[in-house]
Amino acid sequence: MTGAGRVHNFGAGPAVLPLEVVSEVAEALPNLSGSGFGLLEVSHRSGTFQNVIDSAEERVRRVLSVPDDYHVLFLQGGASTQFYMTALNLLGNEGKADFLITGGWSQKAIKEAGRVGDAEAAWDGSDDGFVSVPSNGDYAIRDEAGYMHYTSNNTLFGTQFHHLPDSGGKPRVVDASSDICGTPLDVSSHDLVYAGAQKNLGPSGVTLVILSPWAVSKIGEGVPTMLDYRTHVSKGSMFNTPNTFGIFVLDRVMAWVERNGGLEGAIERNRKKASLLYEELDRTPFWAPHANTDSRSVMNVTWRLANHDLEPAFLEEAAASGLGGLKGHRSVGGIRASMYNGCPIESVEALVSFMRRFEARHG
Repeated sequence: MTGAGRVHNFGAGPAVLPLEVVSEVAEALPNLSGSGFGLLEVSHRSGTFQNVIDSAEERVRRVLSVPDDYHVLFLQGGASTQFYMTALNLLGNEGKADFLITGGWSQKAIKEAGRVGDAEAAWDGSDDGFVSVPSNGDYAIRDEAGYMHYTSNNTLFGTQFHHLPDSGGKPRVVDASSDICGTPLDVSSHDLVYAGAQKNLGPSGVTLVILSPWAVSKIGEGVPTMLDYRTHVSKGSMFNTPNTFGIFVLDRVMAWVERNGGLEGAIERNRKKASLLYEELDRTPFWAPHANTDSRSVMNVTWRLANHDLEPAFLEEAAASGLGGLKGHRSVGGIRASMYNGCPIESVEALVSFMRRFEARHG
């Protein structure tokens, strides 16, 4: 347990938040910033909330080194809406886009883009069970493609890009939902970045979108108002009532990141957590990691037990030991430990300790 009856939370999202942030949220619930209005009750048109959303944008720009001419938006609908919205804004009815298919979420993204234009897989790892991501040179982007789309980290299968994918000189669009602000990201090398907040940035219900001037310039006419990025750019993410609660929490998470070494501090902590767990998985054949070594994610570690019959017992005993959220996704099975920014290294240490005890009993 991590105190106050809390478990060590390895859930894939909504994910664990830093306790400091949870305390700040609790303090703001009855009275936000001395305004007399509770956090869940304050008007999005008030000066109090304007200060919140301005602070959130400024922190995102600082931590992620967002270029000055890029737009930062806080939208709703999750990455699942962005699968369609990105294509609707960038493709039009005649456009083409190439996709790197590295897991279930990129499969969903290309399906939605196909509703708008010509969406083609430049690389597809499904035949190999999504155990890796492609290296540069493993694929070619079509000359006529308007952009390349990829998913930076794959929560279901536990793989991740550790390099900037070659786009053949085309603009890059990235779904960074599960590793944004936890691993290196050169925003300036992308023209559209989107990420659901519920893993590394805050609670569910907020989607961070970062747009280059090129992305905005590509938007044609006839895009429905709520799905047109220009609508939200022109209104500072407040065309309609935004997720005020979620944006506040995102601002507090980003403040926590800044207090703890910024992006580089988060990267270093996440690497240490992942190294600790992978070292244990590689120590003995009792465990069978899913991802190839060079594609392993530092955010989501996926594995099976060599004896699959022991997996229900592993999950049951882990839960009894205060280790929660470890069941693998239904499409993969086995075990998955998600170790986002809010997951402390003490939780990973507790997991590794449990794994050694479990192996001693059942090995």
